[in-house]
Amino acid sequence: MSAARTLSTQVGELLGPQHATYVVALAAPAGEEVDAVGAGEAGVHADVELGSVSKGVTGMLWRDAIARGEVAEDAVLGDHLELPAALGGIRLSALATHTSGLPRLAGGADVLTRTWQLWRSGRNPYREDLPGLLSRLEGVTPGRTNPSYSNLGFQLLGHAVAAAAATPYADLVSTRIAGPLGLVDTYVPTGADELRPGAVAPRNRRGRVVEPWANVAIAPAGGVRSSAADLAVLLRAMLDRTVPGAEALEPVAPFAGKMRIGAGWLTGPLLRRTVTWHNGGTGGFRSFVGIDRDHGVGVALVSASTRSVDGAAARLLAEAGDRT
Repeated sequence: MSAARTLSTQVGELLGPQHATYVVALAAPAGEEVDAVGAGEAGVHADVELGSVSKGVTGMLWRDAIARGEVAEDAVLGDHLELPAALGGIRLSALATHTSGLPRLAGGADVLTRTWQLWRSGRNPYREDLPGLLSRLEGVTPGRTNPSYSNLGFQLLGHAVAAAAATPYADLVSTRIAGPLGLVDTYVPTGADELRPGAVAPRNRRGRVVEPWANVAIAPAGGVRSSAADLAVLLRAMLDRTVPGAEALEPVAPFAGKMRIGAGWLTGPLLRRTVTWHNGGTGGFRSFVGIDRDHGVGVALVSASTRSVDGAAARLLAEAGDRT
């Protein structure tokens, strides 16, 4: 039995029969294993939505931009984006640690309608280009700066970094993350028409195909796509600290419970291990990417479903650590 088949059997048992389509990557001291189940002819190169794991990518891009001298450590949003005065003074570092006081979502009278359409028919609730996103910020004011998860915060962080580099966010992912690491399947579609052949379709809990989350505004907070093959390379680079912007992985502030946060990435106890991780969810995918640096192992698991993969991924990571 091949290593890849062994991995898929193990993951299938952990996920259960309700997950019919998924991709998985495992990095360990002995090497990497990848597999894709139900992903079509593209197999381990079939791309899937990473959802909020994209925030971790954005955190790396932010730290990389600081290292390049494009963004100051104490930069504020107003240095790079034209925003209402109430938002211009927010530090990028606060966005990266979810301590900006920004709400989870941008404003707009149609927020509830969009949420209903997502749950009712699977329509993508994030439809704006960047000017459209910025236009929804009138009346948004920061609240308390205790840790509070914000999609809006990471949308603005990513677009601020892109503005500082004079490069669209999608191109920034391509040139500064995918290119240096040799990730051939990792990209950011800014419309459904940009999905590549072999892209896995998103599906809701009932198994029905829904709209992909592919547009400019949401890209830094949830728009990156990747494959099992590429995720294995990313995990290795995270473990080896050769990923651009690796400093994003280092926890710098408290988040919730025993968790601490770096630039998007959380670090804390999972199944009695210390894991650096992020998960994600879109209208038709659930994802988890995490590394256990103490044992030199990492796991990425993405399913075309709205059923969580967190528990299965954490157990797979723990079992991999037990074997080292």
